This record gives sequence, C-alpha cells and structure tokens, in this order.
Amino acid sequence: MAVTVEMHNTGDAELQRDVVARIEHVLAERAGNWHVVIVGSQGSDRWEMKITGPHAFERSYTLERASGEHEPGTVAAIVARMLPGKG
Repeated sequence: MAVTVEMHNTGDAELQRDVVARIEHVLAERAGNWHVVIVGSQGSDRWEMKITGPHAFERSYTLERASGEHEPGTVAAIVARMLPGKG
C-alpha cells in the first residue's frame, strides 16, 4: 500500500502539511496505491482535487473555500466519502 499526496498552488505550507496528513490517514488502511493531487488557482478560491487508486478508481472534486472545503478536516471527510466501500 502506498499513498502519495501532492498539493500545488494552495498557499499556506502549514495548511498543506495538515491536509496531506489527514488524507494520508484516511487512505492508510486502504489496499493498493493511492494518488491524490490538489491544485489551486491564483485566479479563484477553488482547489481541483483528483484521486486515483486501484482497480481503475478515479474521482475528481472541486473544493470551494467559501464552503469551508479548504479546511483539513473537511478535505479528509470529502475524500473518505468519495472512496468505495471497504467490503
């Protein structure tokens, strides 16, 4: 099992470390290789997130700052909801 989280153009380094740690925690018990990329934009308050994983798993989501979706706990909760069941 491997988890890779990349964040680009999202600002505050401490916030980035917290988001990365929370995502890694959510994916830590999952089998297979997981890759999460979050890319911010200087032109908007949105972050684009893409998650890829085993068995051709792929999901995308736009994280909106105005909705509180840049908070580490909220990002982790969104990632958890996007994952397939552990069954």
